[in-house]
Order: sequence, then structure tokens, then C-alpha cells
Amino acid sequence: MVLDFINRIFGRDNHPSRSVAKERLRLVLVHDRAGVSPELLQLLKADLINVITNYMEIDEDALEVSLDSTENQVALVANIPVKKMKRKFQTEPA
Repeated sequence: MVLDFINRIFGRDNHPSRSVAKERLRLVLVHDRAGVSPELLQLLKADLINVITNYMEIDEDALEVSLDSTENQVALVANIPVKKMKRKFQTEPA
């Protein structure tokens, strides 16, 4: 307890909740700057899942899609855990 107090006084407070809140705020700001709503990002994620699952089995629960921005551009960042590739891929009927 005393060590926690000293760490807070000297700015060495390592609370994971602070990091999580900072990351959430960063994502909100990126979405705002890019003009992309969270709903649109969810639709994009669903579309990505539909396309990718034609070619491979993925862990949909662990799939992460986000936007990352620099001063002059926005990038779509996707982390897609692949379980295995499909030998025969599915296509939509023409």
C-alpha cells in the first residue's frame, strides 16, 4: 500500500484501466476524424467476415477491426486469427 502511494506521487501509477480508457478515447477520436460511425465499422467487420470465411476458417470472436490515423491518413487495421485455410473455397452464385 505504501509503495502504491509512493508510485502515485512520483507518477509511476501503472493502472491498466487508465491504458484501456486512453485507447478507447483514441479510437473514438479516430472514428470521429475519419467520419466513420461505430455502426459502420460493425457492418464493415461483418462484411469482412463474410468474404474471408469463403477462403479460410477464422476465429470470429477474436477478430479485431479498428481505424488508425496519422496526421494525413486513416488506415483500416484488422487482426484476423486464422484457424485453417479451406481447400475448396465457396463463391456466391452468379
